[in-house]
Amino acid sequence: MKKDDLVQAVAEAAGLNKAEADRALSALVETVVSSVAAGERVQIPGLGTFESRERSAREGRNPQTGETMQIAATTVPGFKAAAAFKQATAK
Repeated sequence: MKKDDLVQAVAEAAGLNKAEADRALSALVETVVSSVAAGERVQIPGLGTFESRERSAREGRNPQTGETMQIAATTVPGFKAAAAFKQATAK
């Protein structure tokens, strides 16, 4: 599903026009991204939890040369699906 398809589905489900649904979806994405970037957890019941996760420094290998190298510590976004979401997608 692409963004336009998602906007259309949200518009139909919420009884909004497409422009309103697009603004609402964009606002949701911006809020989640800025909150997680600030170190906050964002929980959406039925969907899951967005959070930032720390990745420690580690040793890796250059696949072309086989040479070992240090990979720096970093912070990455993470998502944990809610039980209802997992259950809905299980086959």
